[in-house]
Amino acid sequence: MDDARFEQLVAEALDSLPEEFLAHLENVDVVIEELPSEDDLAEADMEGADPRSLLGLYFGVPLTERGTFYGGVLPDRITLYQGSILAAAGKDPEAIKEEVRDTVIHEVAHFYGISDHRLDELGWG
Repeated sequence: MDDARFEQLVAEALDSLPEEFLAHLENVDVVIEELPSEDDLAEADMEGADPRSLLGLYFGVPLTERGTFYGGVLPDRITLYQGSILAAAGKDPEAIKEEVRDTVIHEVAHFYGISDHRLDELGWG
């Protein structure tokens, strides 16, 4: 899959989120990288893991942890790892689309302060 098509799938996944979630998704950059770095794996508590096992990562301060003095900060960042997502989904275009959407939802949930444990409980782990 070429980069432009992958970017389009990410945009479609973001656009598919309910308006009430999009309304608060401010000061967040969504970026696409091929694979996570060693630092990214460490940030996700996955040191030494296969880089293809990390599909996305949220960097920032979740909304639930922001206080009254939160401001003037760099944008939060959601990074999607194209190579990892493609490795997980295989070659089926529908499976890729679904994996992209699931990863976007998972990382946006972290922006809203939902933990991995809670996402597992909800079936979005």
